[in-house]
Amino acid sequence: MAQHVTTLHPERATAGGCSASGCGSKPDKLAHLPEAIRAKVKDHPCFSEEAHHHYARMHVAVAPACNIQCHYCNRKYDCSNESRPGVVSELLTPEQAVKKTLAVAATIPQMTVLGIAGPGDPLANPERTLATFRELSAKAPDIKLCVSTNGLALPELVDAICEHNIDHVTITINSIDPEIGAQIHPWIFWKNRRIKGIKAARILIEQQQKGLEMLAERGVLVKVNSVMIPGVNDQHLKEVSRVVKAKGAFLHNVMPLIAEPEHGTFYGLMGQRGPSHDELQALQDACAGDMAMMRHCRQCRADAVGMLGEDRGAEFTQDKIDTMEIDYAAAMERRAAVHAEIEAKRQAQRAAPPQTPNQAFVSVASIPRRRAELPSRSASRPLRIAVASSGGGLINQHFGHAREFLVYEADEQQVRFVGTRRVEAYCSGGDTCGEAETALAGTLRALDGCEAVLCSKIGIEPWDALEAAGIAPNGEHAMEPIEDAVAAVYAELSANGQPGERIADAALSA
Repeated sequence: MAQHVTTLHPERATAGGCSASGCGSKPDKLAHLPEAIRAKVKDHPCFSEEAHHHYARMHVAVAPACNIQCHYCNRKYDCSNESRPGVVSELLTPEQAVKKTLAVAATIPQMTVLGIAGPGDPLANPERTLATFRELSAKAPDIKLCVSTNGLALPELVDAICEHNIDHVTITINSIDPEIGAQIHPWIFWKNRRIKGIKAARILIEQQQKGLEMLAERGVLVKVNSVMIPGVNDQHLKEVSRVVKAKGAFLHNVMPLIAEPEHGTFYGLMGQRGPSHDELQALQDACAGDMAMMRHCRQCRADAVGMLGEDRGAEFTQDKIDTMEIDYAAAMERRAAVHAEIEAKRQAQRAAPPQTPNQAFVSVASIPRRRAELPSRSASRPLRIAVASSGGGLINQHFGHAREFLVYEADEQQVRFVGTRRVEAYCSGGDTCGEAETALAGTLRALDGCEAVLCSKIGIEPWDALEAAGIAPNGEHAMEPIEDAVAAVYAELSANGQPGERIADAALSA
């Protein structure tokens, strides 16, 4: 999959062979892939960064057991406010999981993918995992099936994976050096024995590499997840990326360690820190090369539902599903129509010429103009620009409602997506607005290093706080495609050295 870029200058040719200014269209970022692979990833929100703006996914928690221990993992139940791997609210039987999948797919037609990712390891629970996939293959043939695994049991189950039409597999590979691996995984359960230390790490690595090669030979798309642990494997992951690419991995996802003490993990209790945003991006860039990097991962719960970055799981608890009448044949027809509409919109966005910056999205005659007093910018360096979006590839979210910001990096040649920053919503309505000041301070910390933030609307108070932090607030590109807007703002900041005249309206309060 090509790196997510938008051409800003006519000398940069698009995938279609004509320049952005010459033909007035944007490149198809999957154009270089064979058609069979394009079909597998074009609507997969995890395997395609572009697709994640438009399509949803869900995980079903049917696999409680795990066959290895990781120092960054503490599997909990009934932790609905946590968003991290291994956390679930309900453990499901295969039958319950199938019914839930049908209910979600009928209710959320943008859903394209069903994955099993825990809360333990799906392949350490092969009967429950494969029974779920077997039923879904028969009852919901329009849904892509995915599985995530640590890889220890993978080689023995490759045939079963292929038999059940699972053509997307994620393997978590944190090292290819047993001495480093032993610092991350203290033990494995292998052939009815618990094995520790370097010996355990060596077995795990051998199984992971063997399974990866077997899947690649069978034409299964493999994404490799790696957890970046500063001081442990951060420098080593560049070699991991090189090796897994050589063995056939399609995509590499370098994720930050989650190690807050309240999660109760070994690393959290021992004070192991996670990486900064800059450290994570630097490592992802170093691993990239010719290897496609995933930068839009949200490190989802094992029972996540909805678009990446949101979780609608509370809408689909077992008691609610039991009362639902599901006509999945009708739902499939509706889903097909919705998917066709999405693809038509994506094609229209590619065909549309890059938009010029709007002067404002509200009347300039009725409100005062203000100038943000920010440091001058140099066009010789990239600028990071944060975006509030609720999906569709558009700038369509109020600053105060954002629970995450997409971060793009722009320079004279391209706009590229570099990651996400989670935040607490500044304003959720009702009594929660009393805590807005604390949430805003957290948002400002999360946006550190960004030089502008684009949203559909923003109030006076957060506007002033952003300016004071040296971040240019911008509400002038509401409902515009993200990359066009980022390109326009980069051009303005670079040309003017100041963000230019901005517009704020007291009526647009957060």
